[in-house]
Amino acid sequence: MPRFVYSYTIKILRKVSFNAELFKKEIEKASHKLLPHEFNELMIWVKLYVQNKPNLQGLVF
Repeated sequence: MPRFVYSYTIKILRKVSFNAELFKKEIEKASHKLLPHEFNELMIWVKLYVQNKPNLQGLVF
């Protein structure tokens, strides 16, 4: 079940990537819902994803 949440989170992040505030809120939500190792994987994905999105590059933690 948690893996489904991870996949769903990535799907949502792709959809809200047009808005930096929504993107940040979804990452914060994911930090509460995902297991620690899944959240670490998500942050790796986020760092790679925002490389091509100038409006999101300031959000990498």
